[in-house]
Parts: sequence; structure tokens; C-alpha cells
Amino acid sequence: MKEKTVRVIKIGKEALYEFLYENIISQEESLLQVPATEVMNSFAMDWERGEFIFMAHQAEDADGEWIPLPKEILPETLLKALPETADSLLGRGKVYRDYSFEELKELCGENEDNDGK
Repeated sequence: MKEKTVRVIKIGKEALYEFLYENIISQEESLLQVPATEVMNSFAMDWERGEFIFMAHQAEDADGEWIPLPKEILPETLLKALPETADSLLGRGKVYRDYSFEELKELCGENEDNDGK
């Protein structure tokens, strides 16, 4: 770069969301300690609170059948209901927490009335 030159990138919400999502996908194996080819992903962003949730679950059962995320599990609701799992994704150590489908269904059901408040 030339001296006394500033190179700038400015992006909007959609590009920021895409950047965040794509970076987590590219680091999924190291962040979540799962093979990226064996999981399905769900995610949501709360722009007002500045929070992002990214979830991965096993894509297929032992018979090779797809395992969809149950319709009762809503990433937007969990974004408000779950605590943060890490202060930083750049540090060492575990940055995720495991929940069962049943635990997440229950949390979504409990927070359904509060969704949007």
C-alpha cells in the first residue's frame, strides 16, 4: 500500500451476516468438533441485541435417513432463551454447549409467549 493511504471495507447487515455465517461454516470442524459433512446447520441473528446463534446437529441416523431439526426448535427463540456459550471464538477451549432436541423444544415452548417482547 502507499504511505498515508487507508484501505476501507464497509458492509451492510446482509454482508455482515453472510461474513459471520461463512466464517463459522469454514471453521465449523474446529469450533464445534464435528465433521462438517456430517451435520446440518441452523442459525439466526438478532440485530437489535447484536447476537448470533449457530447450531449443528447430526444430519443422518445410523440407517442413512435424514434427521431434520424438529419444527418446534426455533433458532430465533433460542437466540433469546439461551446463554452465551463463549466470550470469544478466538480463544482456546470449548466454545459450544450440547443440548438435546427435547431440551431445546422445551425452551422454545417456554419462551414462545415471550417471543418478540
